[in-house]
Amino acid sequence: MHLFFSTPIWTSKIDNYEIVNLEMLKYITDLQKNDPDGIVKSNFKGWHSKNFDMKNEQAKNFIEAIKNNINIALNDMGWDLEKQTVKIKSLWAIINKKDAWNQKHHHSNSDLSAAYYVAAHDNCGDIVFYDPRPAPVHNHPLSKSPNNLNATVNSIKPEPGMLVLFPSYLEHSVNPNLSDKERIVISFNISLEKN
Repeated sequence: MHLFFSTPIWTSKIDNYEIVNLEMLKYITDLQKNDPDGIVKSNFKGWHSKNFDMKNEQAKNFIEAIKNNINIALNDMGWDLEKQTVKIKSLWAIINKKDAWNQKHHHSNSDLSAAYYVAAHDNCGDIVFYDPRPAPVHNHPLSKSPNNLNATVNSIKPEPGMLVLFPSYLEHSVNPNLSDKERIVISFNISLEKN
């Protein structure tokens, strides 16, 4: 069997995530205090920040902390990093309180997208990914049980310090937060720009 046209999704924990999460939690809660309305994109009942100031010290520290994990995905893809520059184009936070969720969407005009969990708890809302191929979605034979070959939907349970990387074209959503604690995620987009 050959797995042609597979869709990779990477999950990893970053080093020293407890320290990173404390710093980013303060940064994000300060952003929310200064802009309580935030913006609306895919979020329902949740707070969505404007893009982070990439010159901010906390944003720079966060990017530095996740670089090694991002490099694993870039190496796996075999992309030419001598002829292209890796750029994080946008970086933002979402706070989902109880019953908040995010509708199905994708991130256009970028190559990889990510979710990094500053705060995650049981039943706080899995990130759900949808099969990007149209044929299996429109004609799907019955299966005895779901597996990596026949499932059209898969999900990942968030954990504090977990970084999830995926192709930007991949549609995803976030299930409702059924816990009484906030689910806090930092999302961002990566583009490879020709030198």
